Amino acid sequence: MKRQIFALLLLLPSLALAQAPAKPAATGPVATVNGVQIPRNRLDIVLRQQTQRGAQDNEQLRAQLREELINNELLIQEANRSGIAKKAEVQQQIDLVRQQVVANAVVGEYIRTHPISDAEVQKEYERAKAQTGDREYKARHILVANEEDAKSVLADLKKGVKFDEIAQKRSLDEGSRPKGGDLDWNVPGNFEKAFADAMVKLEKGKLSDAPVRTRFGFHIIQLDDVRPVNFPPLSQVSQQIQQRLVGQKVDILIRDLRAKAKIE
Repeated sequence: MKRQIFALLLLLPSLALAQAPAKPAATGPVATVNGVQIPRNRLDIVLRQQTQRGAQDNEQLRAQLREELINNELLIQEANRSGIAKKAEVQQQIDLVRQQVVANAVVGEYIRTHPISDAEVQKEYERAKAQTGDREYKARHILVANEEDAKSVLADLKKGVKFDEIAQKRSLDEGSRPKGGDLDWNVPGNFEKAFADAMVKLEKGKLSDAPVRTRFGFHIIQLDDVRPVNFPPLSQVSQQIQQRLVGQKVDILIRDLRAKAKIE
């Protein structure tokens, strides 16, 4: 479901633009192909889609899109003439596209009638800022399967074996193992609670004095450094926050519809 919702959201900017009032433009068909007119609003829609993706609205772009629409019309006429348009697989794809267009229209209307307010964006920003905290930590760890192995690692470290050497040989974390267990800079919220709680209690350069258990296994943690978090101002992240809140509202819409539906 998440992937489906995400696919719907990708189409929302184009949908919103397509619903926006168009500026005054020339009237009449874009072209007539074998007696079939290509309506100008079709050009307007694809033009808005292109400019939304960053293209410049100019005569060259309009001419290019006109030629593409003419080519499409010629291909459609050929499909109708040859019978390809009536093939079952083609009709199934047409039906799927129709469903996607209609579904996106429903989502677009829902977002239009349930807009994200500035207050909601501000609240989400403050929540994320509070969750992040004011410090981030540069730690490394060695992950093993059981407590016995973890105690063995601790014993080797106390004998003077270097942390990165043991991590490269014994850690089960394939992401950090080649880097000697280095987890780079992270805020505590990015880790499981047990791991984060143990990490923030450490002094710089110190090891956890006992194995830390999470759902991944047993960890030996070393804290390398701590620094203040450079949290971005609201102006830099408001758009991302708004997009996330839109996604959450669409999730609510889908959940409500599923709750009311009879799905077998």
